[in-house]
Amino acid sequence: MKSIQSIRILALTALLLSGQACKDILDEKVISAIGNDYINTPKGFEDASKAAYSSLRNFYASERGLTMTEYGTDIYQAGADGSYKGFHFYDTQINSFVDILQQVWEELYKGINTCNAVIERAPAATVSDAVRKLRVAEMKFLRAHYYFILVQQWGGVDLRLTETLGPTKVTKRASEADIYKSIIADLEAAIADLEPKIRAADYGRATKPAAEHLLARVYLTKATSSAKAADDYSKAVTYAQSVIKNYGFKLLPDFASVFAQGSGEINDEVIFAVQYTSDPLTNVNSLNTNNGEGNKLHLYFGMQYDVQPGLKRDIANDRPFKRLRPTTYLLETVFKDRVNDSRYKKTFKDTWLSNNPGANLNTSFDNSKAKMTLKAGDTAIYIPGVEWTLAQRAAKPYQVLVPSAYTAALFPTLQKFLDPQRPDLTYEPGSRDYLAFRLAETYLILAEAQFRLGQTQAAVDAINVVRQRAAYPGKEAAMIITPAEMNMEMIYQERARELAGEQTRWMDLKRWGNLVERVKLYNPDGAANVKETSNLRPIPQTQIDRTEKAADGSPGFAQNPGY
Repeated sequence: MKSIQSIRILALTALLLSGQACKDILDEKVISAIGNDYINTPKGFEDASKAAYSSLRNFYASERGLTMTEYGTDIYQAGADGSYKGFHFYDTQINSFVDILQQVWEELYKGINTCNAVIERAPAATVSDAVRKLRVAEMKFLRAHYYFILVQQWGGVDLRLTETLGPTKVTKRASEADIYKSIIADLEAAIADLEPKIRAADYGRATKPAAEHLLARVYLTKATSSAKAADDYSKAVTYAQSVIKNYGFKLLPDFASVFAQGSGEINDEVIFAVQYTSDPLTNVNSLNTNNGEGNKLHLYFGMQYDVQPGLKRDIANDRPFKRLRPTTYLLETVFKDRVNDSRYKKTFKDTWLSNNPGANLNTSFDNSKAKMTLKAGDTAIYIPGVEWTLAQRAAKPYQVLVPSAYTAALFPTLQKFLDPQRPDLTYEPGSRDYLAFRLAETYLILAEAQFRLGQTQAAVDAINVVRQRAAYPGKEAAMIITPAEMNMEMIYQERARELAGEQTRWMDLKRWGNLVERVKLYNPDGAANVKETSNLRPIPQTQIDRTEKAADGSPGFAQNPGY
């Protein structure tokens, strides 16, 4: 957001790099003032390397990416809004024709092809050796990042490590082992050449610790995949420890401050962020669609406060799309401790102040009273998070929303992504950076890998760092767990407490091998239909249709089982 800015020209550059077959075509039909050799110039090389970052915006902080990572898990079920509910229900609405699957697939491959172009053309670029080396390292980080998303969502996919210069129908599915081999090779090469820290003017570019954090996550994931190796967990430990020890990152004292908007997004805990701004031209990814603009996570976790008595929609409380409702498991088990752990209070909004005052307002969901009179600034809704008796609620001059009254439209609202800096009530593109990697997750990766290796005390020490940061003042000792309390359920819950909504949960469940089990246990919407084949997404039909058929007439690009 602060450095890798407008992609107006850059996205066009990426299109040129991926879409032209040969110089003759350019000679016969000029489609742009930018020539095919523009990338060889200093400005063109920079533009192309920046363009490769734009595909991150298609997945992170977007409706597409959120749908594919938080819907249909043990911590989020369907809200009242109807868009893409198949990802909650695991029914026939998830199929190979779903547009967001096609969009993510195509955008990731556009990003990969831009990376390939920069890497292959780097020797001819008229830039210094230092710049060339650094930009190639960034492209390898991004290419690995894009393939890591692809392999988690779809399994083995088409592995392309050279620039595609023109349309082709010749594609094939590589094995998961081949994909992981490529990811690891790219990240190891990137780590060798990336800078440990970048200048403020270059904020947003990949760094050595960002690549190490990603590689730790890759090894943690690979360890339970078909490509697993005996040393995966030990390598995850090594890379996570390096991030923690070698670069000066530290957890902020207050969990809530991690999500402070504006300059607060650049802080000692953030390892890598996907950048957004208030400039709509900057935020567009190469799809150039309305739902590809800006950080949109502020839209999807909100309850329908804006039709309740004493309230109307305002900028501070955001525009509620009501897509994701917290499960009972998340609210009552994961966030059960609200005495010592501050994260329930700092994760969920519990109080709405009246911005539409009036006398003798009819109550809606709180049956303890029929009427209310509210002045501007009075509490209009309070969510205690636990049941109150009728008498307790009747004693309050406002509506009290208790768990038994939660609905698909009324529920605790995740507040870490709210965006009060939007210019008006209906404006969708948010300007927050998306915090893709932060140090708290590095500690959790470390703890999980250590526990899997039988290093229980070390795992406890790592997870306690995160837990103590989350403590209310004076409650730090109460947040410490012992080796006897350390198990995988603790890891499941700690990742949910720390990372709720942060586009990790579906892939966490897949990594743990318990997506089906935990959806059946904790998600009433997905329980009836989720099955083992739900661990992969359907290959977009466009990919299958555009692939040359096999000699026997069967599809050249096989669909995933169950679709």
